[in-house]
Amino acid sequence: MKKIKKDFKQGFTLIELLVVVAIIGILASVVLASLNTARTKGADAAIKANLANIRPQAEIVYDGSTPNSYSGLCTNAVVLNQLNAAASALGGTVVDTLATAGTATTVVCHVAADNLSWAVGSGTRVTPANSWCVDSNGASKALVGAFLGASVVVCP
Repeated sequence: MKKIKKDFKQGFTLIELLVVVAIIGILASVVLASLNTARTKGADAAIKANLANIRPQAEIVYDGSTPNSYSGLCTNAVVLNQLNAAASALGGTVVDTLATAGTATTVVCHVAADNLSWAVGSGTRVTPANSWCVDSNGASKALVGAFLGASVVVCP
């Protein structure tokens, strides 16, 4: 009986392995870049949602006050949770002083001196020069290149 000798090369060459590693590296960098953009957009969506959720709670505060007013709105526990959640998504802080203007890293809550109107503004992550504003008139909109000004209780 005659034995047949098989001469097979086993494994990959170093060049083949380096090419595969390079391709994987390029694909990973593309995925990571897209993931960062998605995270930033997700943070903006969270900011907008948290600010929008303040509106119904503000009406509960208004209806629960005698006489009806928004007094204590910015310190209401539920509203404060929404403000803190928006600030967390922004990576900033909450300021509830009427005389303080908004910035790219703050979430501001303003209640008018007569306690009959309010506005909340927050910076955004996708475009730090812009902000998002909601108010007691039902507005929920972007402020392009601007922030909620000091003593302002209506979204401009």
